[in-house]
Amino acid sequence: MITKCLFPAAGYGTRFLPATKAMPKEMLPILTKPLIQYGVEEANDAGCDVMAVITGRGKRAITDHFDISYELEHQIKGSSKESLLKDIRRLIDSCTFTYTRQNEMKGLGDAIYKGRVLVGETDPFAVILADDLCINPKGDGVLKQMVELYNKYKCCIVAIMEVPKEQVHKYGVIAGREIEEGVFMVDDMVEKPDNDKAPSNLAIIGRYILTPDIFEVIKNTKPGKNGELQITDALLTQAKKGMVLGYKFKGKRFDCGSVDGFVEATNYFYELEKKAEAKAEKQ
Repeated sequence: MITKCLFPAAGYGTRFLPATKAMPKEMLPILTKPLIQYGVEEANDAGCDVMAVITGRGKRAITDHFDISYELEHQIKGSSKESLLKDIRRLIDSCTFTYTRQNEMKGLGDAIYKGRVLVGETDPFAVILADDLCINPKGDGVLKQMVELYNKYKCCIVAIMEVPKEQVHKYGVIAGREIEEGVFMVDDMVEKPDNDKAPSNLAIIGRYILTPDIFEVIKNTKPGKNGELQITDALLTQAKKGMVLGYKFKGKRFDCGSVDGFVEATNYFYELEKKAEAKAEKQ
């Protein structure tokens, strides 16, 4: 069983300055919910009840969000607004939230390694990057799909999607052979390759399932591109042993780490909400 999900959330969110000067990018709202809450809901739906968050300086709003606000709840108790907190209260009541800090920005691999004190070193765990907002209106969420795949293969899994060739330099990219529909046995992984040197156009997005031996691999991985410790480089070591799968998930992904993706997600969720309201009125 995968019951723990790690949320690396220590980045500065510089593409959203000045909005993120004092507010964590993970707290940017899509309609009325912050990005990280969408991620926690996805993880909880996949069976996780321990949410481990890697934070940094200026990220206290995340901690406060997943806690009870007695004064606020007292003020709106008995009013129509009380129902607006039902989703976050459900998460607070059903999940355990733990936190530690990444003191320096040394890459995603380093952030995940910092999380070993929260998720332990004996069990597999999930990783969600909150600014990759995923939704599958027609079925299970992306992480739940990946958990089901893990139960079958018991190895590391990365979520992948096809991207235009001219955009591969923005992602970690995999190459491998398809062993069943949408599932690839990974034999190569490159972090942000030049467009003309990428092994494919299958890009890794912010959903992972990792086995606990990844911590020892990260520990022995040298810094890569930009001097950062890349999880892609660590996973390549696993891939060479035939221990990493790439999964073309069902659903949509929005890059909410960019302004364009954030606006696209806002418009998409707004239209979903309006359709749901119209459907409710007809009933």
